Amino acid sequence: MAKLLALLAFLAAAVAAPVAAQSGDRAADETAIRAAIQAFLDTREANDAAALGALLTEDVDQQQTSGNVRRGREAVVTGSLATQQSTGGRRTITVDSLRFVSADVAIADGRYDSVGRADGTDQRMLTSMVLRRESGAWKIAAIRNMLPSDPQR
Repeated sequence: MAKLLALLAFLAAAVAAPVAAQSGDRAADETAIRAAIQAFLDTREANDAAALGALLTEDVDQQQTSGNVRRGREAVVTGSLATQQSTGGRRTITVDSLRFVSADVAIADGRYDSVGRADGTDQRMLTSMVLRRESGAWKIAAIRNMLPSDPQR
């Protein structure tokens, strides 16, 4: 009986160890994802095309609130910087939820605000971003910006 209990304790520990390690990794991944999203905003504001491009996968795409879609790293970088320069304002993204589709793919959903714009308006939007781990770094693979149906959101 003692051997059986020892075996069960060993098996429980063997199963629990990867789960504990994964939860530690998950916290680090969540922190890295949030940092990548913030860096996306910061590099746009700094008008740093090279740094912005480094945050994106080669095949990234971005659907704007207008419904237009930018496809590929160059189009997203060029378009994002042009929008930033033409509209001005300070952009923030508050990540409300993160869902891991796999160990290397996550979806971040949140509120996307652009305040103090050149036209005097503030824009309150929603965003969903798909991030993919490439060579150990989380990169943005897709962006979907939306106007909420409830303006109070």
